[in-house]
Amino acid sequence: MTDAKILVVDDNKSVLSALEILLQFEYKSVQTLFNPNQISSFPNLKEVDIVLLDMNFSAGVNTGNEGLYWLNEIKKRSPDTSVIMMTAYGAVDLAVKALKQGASDFILKPWNNEKLLATVKSAHQLRKSRQEIHQLKNKEKELKQVINQDNSPIIGESTALQEVLNLVRKIARTDVNVLITGENGTGKELIARELHRLSDRKNEVFINVDMGSISDNLFESELFGHVKGSFTDAKEDRTGKFEAANLGTLFLDEIGNLSLQAQAKLLSAIQNKSIVKVGSNKPVEVDIRLICATNCNLDQMVDSGLFREDLLYRINTIHLEVPPLRNRNGDILILADFFLKKYSAKYNKPGLRINSMTQEKLMNYPWPGNIRELQHTLERAVILSEGDVLRPTDFLLNTRSGSSNDPGMRTLEEMEYEMIQKALEFNDGNYSAAAEQLGVSRQTLYNKIKKHKPAADNGK
Repeated sequence: MTDAKILVVDDNKSVLSALEILLQFEYKSVQTLFNPNQISSFPNLKEVDIVLLDMNFSAGVNTGNEGLYWLNEIKKRSPDTSVIMMTAYGAVDLAVKALKQGASDFILKPWNNEKLLATVKSAHQLRKSRQEIHQLKNKEKELKQVINQDNSPIIGESTALQEVLNLVRKIARTDVNVLITGENGTGKELIARELHRLSDRKNEVFINVDMGSISDNLFESELFGHVKGSFTDAKEDRTGKFEAANLGTLFLDEIGNLSLQAQAKLLSAIQNKSIVKVGSNKPVEVDIRLICATNCNLDQMVDSGLFREDLLYRINTIHLEVPPLRNRNGDILILADFFLKKYSAKYNKPGLRINSMTQEKLMNYPWPGNIRELQHTLERAVILSEGDVLRPTDFLLNTRSGSSNDPGMRTLEEMEYEMIQKALEFNDGNYSAAAEQLGVSRQTLYNKIKKHKPAADNGK
């Protein structure tokens, strides 16, 4: 017995009885209605799998309009329910009209029992297919939300960052290709995700591809896909990143790492707005928003013959330059506080704070690794911390990168300032004790700090 709910609507009680007897041995639930007006108040109509609906209910009327009216009412309330129309007056044009308005099939009275059961079975399969399609669509929607989920917000109030974000807001709702450049660790992917989030494609997928990790021999398979048997390891069809990103955003990171051969294939796909899978000769149209990113100077690469000029023109309709952290000095402490709270919660160390001397050390460091380096530095400091306060000594920074001159050398002034800082840290900010340790008077210490203060301020 099939687990399905069937509703029969007919003004002939003999028809209702005959169908109920026939169907009750095949389906778990069979209900009947003598008056079609009861359809409007029928409980849980969406749970009904199949409705067998008469087309004429008024005496002497055989136009089928009544049945078509109730067909539309059922479809309004339960679009996935399969509706089989029944009539004693067979007409091809009426059957076509019913099918166009959403009926699953058409049965003539008197019916053949075997044919009716086969029709009902087909209608039930159609109902299950519709339910499966809806489930797949809901899963697809949930997967897109998971894929697009990005818990890393863009943090900062500096003018340099706000200028970039203002441009992002201006171009987000267009479909122009965007090239994002900037040093490693500046947050180029976050900018790309923000473009997607603010675009008309925000409910579609955001696909991120690290071009630097794809070898030349796998380039076409990864980006365009392949068909089964197209090469030795192609044991099944594969969807490429272009096709997977259809209707959404495709982010090609580290595009400067592509070989000239791969660049030519990429250019063709962008120009034609279609791809051809490996092992196939059938073009597949794709509708994507293309965003590329690199830390390379593509103009110099063009001059050196390492990057195609025509590809560069294609991908940089709009160019966004993400500023390095050293040019966003006002954001360093904001970001440090964000990462401090994040990792304090993660490693169960509540109440951690950064003292003023540590803040000054963070502000004076050039952060060659940008936000990524700051993030890892804060995480390491939180993990290794033993008290409630993070001191300068808790932060292991690359001092070779801190010099404004030759990275392998430091000036006497820089070394003197570092000694003063260490003495103050060791003595918990006690100027008299620090001065005694350094072998100078308290006033001399004050004068030296005052001398170094302008240089430190200039780095902020």
